[in-house]
Order: sequence, then structure tokens, then C-alpha cells
Amino acid sequence: MTRYITCAAPQGTEQWHLDRLGKVTGSRADCVSAKSRDGKSEGVTRANYRMDLVLERLTQKPAAPTFVENEAMQWGNEQEPASRMAYERIRGLDITQSGFVYLPTIAAGTSVDGFVEDAGRRGFWESKSPKSKNHYAYLRGGVLPTEYAPQVVHGFWVTAADFCDFQSFDPRMPEKLQTFITRIERAAVEKQIEAHERAVLQFLMEVDAEEQQMRLLAA
Repeated sequence: MTRYITCAAPQGTEQWHLDRLGKVTGSRADCVSAKSRDGKSEGVTRANYRMDLVLERLTQKPAAPTFVENEAMQWGNEQEPASRMAYERIRGLDITQSGFVYLPTIAAGTSVDGFVEDAGRRGFWESKSPKSKNHYAYLRGGVLPTEYAPQVVHGFWVTAADFCDFQSFDPRMPEKLQTFITRIERAAVEKQIEAHERAVLQFLMEVDAEEQQMRLLAA
């Protein structure tokens, strides 16, 4: 039995937004465990995300985006096909593009940039095309950038994949420095996946309870 359901709509389309309604997604995974500055209470981003999901369920409309698409984001979207080709050339693996995938009994899903098969093992591919300064830092660091760890852990949890190939791509750099790829094995982040699952389930219990309260008010 397949762990998740796959939606056919391409990323960014109206249907894609509708498929994600009321669900915890990879791009907002960091909000689920957000704390206040002193670490003693719930963070504002967590409270706001809970409200966003309740509103999506009540109105059946996507919450207003937390950001406005800028030139950097547009650049990243435009580079994804070239990034995909670079990965396939370097690794000798084919990427299968996918729509939004979500769990059938838990309100959570993710939009990975693609799935890959390697020696009988299944993984997912996450591609970023950041500013050259950030790409440079990723090359120097040689590991998964901290800011993308929650998204990757969420991807592991939803898809049950064996590995994740994270890639940073910048065609403005010299040819041999244009692509940074690092593989994260599931075994290396198993404890983080388990902790994330607990955090998501707790968060969704709170979302469900708040949704029920609002529906009672509307009755």
C-alpha cells in the first residue's frame, strides 16, 4: 500500500494550492516547532500558522502568502529545469517530477522537486537556486544548509524515502562550481524525523480543536 497520495496538478497552479488546504506542508515545516525567543512558549510563527490552517479549512481558500514573490524567487523557479538537467548529468540518475503528495489519514504533505531511484533505493530531490553568496556558503560548508533541514526532515517523514539529494545550483558560477549536491541518508536523521512526527501530530491536534471551536461558533 502506498504511504501517500499524489496529486496531479503542477506546482504553483490553482489546483495545487487547493490540494494543500489545511495541511502542514514542507515549506512551512519549521513553523510547527517554532518557539518564542526565550524558548519557553509558543512562537508567533507557530500560532500564526495554526490560524492559517484553521482559516483554510473554514473558507476553503488558501491563506494569504507569508511572502511576496521577488526576483530571487523568480530566478530560482526559472533555474529548476537547468538544475534538474545538471543533476541527471552528474549523477546519471533520472528525476521523476511529482505533484503535491499527502498522507491519507494525517493532514500533512509536501511538494518535493522530484523522486529518484538509485540502486533499488528511493529518494527525493530538493533543488535550490539561491543568491551566489549563499551558494558559495553551501559549497564551502559541504552539508545540508541548516535553513532547509526542517523541509528535508518533513519530506522524509511524508514520503518514507531512503535518502534525499539536496542540490544548490548557480549557473553564474564557474562551471565546476555551479552545482553542489549532498546526500542525506534517512538513518542519519531518523531521530529528527521521529521528533518531527510527534510535533506535527501535536500541532494538528491543536488545529483540529481550534477548527471545532470555530465551527461551533458558526452553528
